[in-house]
Amino acid sequence: MIELHRIRTDKKAIIDGLHKRGLSNAEGLIQAIYNLDIEKRAIQLQLDNLSATLNKLNQEIADVLRKKDPAATLEAKKEQSNQLKKKIKQLAEKFKAHGSDLLAQLYTLPNLPHESVPAGSHADDNVIIYQTPRMVVKGGSAHWDLVKKYDLVDFELGNKITGAGFPVYKGKGAKLQRALINFFLDQALKAGYTEIQPPILVNEASAYATGQLPDKEGQMYQIASTPFYLIPTAEVSITNIYRDAIIAESALPVKHVGYTPCFRREAGSWGADVRGLNRLHQFDKVELVQIAHPDYSYAKLEEMLTYVQGLVEQLALPYRVLKLCDGDLGFCAAMTYDIEVYAIAQDKWLEVSSISNFETFQSNRLSLRYKDKTKKTCLLHTLNGSGLALPRVLAALLELNQTPEGIHIPKVLQPYTGFDIID
Repeated sequence: MIELHRIRTDKKAIIDGLHKRGLSNAEGLIQAIYNLDIEKRAIQLQLDNLSATLNKLNQEIADVLRKKDPAATLEAKKEQSNQLKKKIKQLAEKFKAHGSDLLAQLYTLPNLPHESVPAGSHADDNVIIYQTPRMVVKGGSAHWDLVKKYDLVDFELGNKITGAGFPVYKGKGAKLQRALINFFLDQALKAGYTEIQPPILVNEASAYATGQLPDKEGQMYQIASTPFYLIPTAEVSITNIYRDAIIAESALPVKHVGYTPCFRREAGSWGADVRGLNRLHQFDKVELVQIAHPDYSYAKLEEMLTYVQGLVEQLALPYRVLKLCDGDLGFCAAMTYDIEVYAIAQDKWLEVSSISNFETFQSNRLSLRYKDKTKKTCLLHTLNGSGLALPRVLAALLELNQTPEGIHIPKVLQPYTGFDIID
């Protein structure tokens, strides 16, 4: 959530940033918030003045009682007190309503892009900052045919049990899936992350705190007759550990990793772009979360990018790194790198990780702070990245490593699978 004091002090910069995000009505949105904030503060001033008057009047009533002045004087002052209390109550309700309206309007605003984010309005404007050479496998099969041939993943069975987008992993397919999870977790632990096993259900407050609500309400699964949502990523659960927290500056950065199943409703309709493992309603992911000092968060973003690149390189997958443009940034992100692996048989790039710096956007909602050297309380920066999302990694691995003899397992995974080929 954009900090209100920034709207008060530099409306133009906020409006310019929102224009970059594609909000053509940014001026109207920010002016409405600005005006509502002025009204809310005016009500607060009235409340403060009335409260002071009431306190003075209550002292006068106490003096009348102590001096035993005429009853008429006492009754008049009591009536004044009652009228003041009614007015204060009405103003307090108005103040609360203005606060709710102000928060609701702030919740609709996306984060402002960092100054280094490329200009652009859609994915075609993203900038490729690194790419390995493409590899060619002539006559290779797409992963949806490979998993059927070797009985690794059953989409029809998943459709029978639940519906489209909920595959069943079987035999060596299930073991390869588990191998990837354990490999990613072990690598993160070596890199200094602390493992968290969080809930996969969160309440509404948690979803608001990390920006899933109200922006992605249509993409989340809500459990009927409950206030709980299935998480779209472990970021939601892990980051909310620190809601309403003050972290010692000496404890920064906080680095967590967690594996969870993830659930997203927007998996899309059947077609070439969503076929097989390319896009699912339920999928497994290992997530990286960092909480950093504002002065060092962009250095931490680069550190996370380098780390995730290392994972892909250990799996020997061809890949590229994109720096997302203004118009393709996620709602909460100030800057994002996407890592895409090349699925050879499909001849397409598949996103397997988004690594983002949210700056103070989430921490403002979370009330996640630290105290600087002057003892002033300041907002921290939050970052997250996939390390990695499994379905597309699995799809690319299968397509890349297929041979007439079977599918070879990358050497780094063999200690986890216990086999070196799927045949």
